[in-house]
Amino acid sequence: MLDNSTEGNLLKNCLQQILTNENLLAERNSIKTIAAELGIDSLECASALLYLLQKGKSITTPVQQKINTAVLPPVSGQLNIKMVRYRLAVGSKHQLDLDMLKRVLVEESGVDKNNIHNVKIQDLYTLIDLPDEMPLDIFQHLKTVEINQQKLDIRRVKARNNKKRGNHHYRRGRHANTKSGNKTSDHVISS
Repeated sequence: MLDNSTEGNLLKNCLQQILTNENLLAERNSIKTIAAELGIDSLECASALLYLLQKGKSITTPVQQKINTAVLPPVSGQLNIKMVRYRLAVGSKHQLDLDMLKRVLVEESGVDKNNIHNVKIQDLYTLIDLPDEMPLDIFQHLKTVEINQQKLDIRRVKARNNKKRGNHHYRRGRHANTKSGNKTSDHVISS
């Protein structure tokens, strides 16, 4: 499923960080147990799990569901994450839909699909809110990612400044007599 070396490197880097920083004993035991129950080897089991991950499918065990409901605060009470507005150079004319966009962003950047907000798909572009502090390497990678042969070319949208732009309240035509050449004559022509 990895189309180019950048995506492959991104996955390898992510896996390396997990292997270095996490204790995976419970996960290894789960893989062995599932593989044994299904009568497959661990590599086949890991391949199926990677496929599920890439398709954005989530699976939870009854134990995980109990932990999630007992420990985690309700969705409305989650941490306030600062969001930033981005513009993507892909829109409805490129056959983009919300599910496809979310899937690509989750796969390519690792952003939680629940942290993708205010998506406005236009004809040629899309506006979207994503969590602030996106790592530069992920941001650069997203510039090159393609959806239906169209690069995302992600760009940060500057916030609107509601301050007045000075005290220049000129209207068109205010000085029309002097600018258009129709000057009013102050002198009288004598005959």
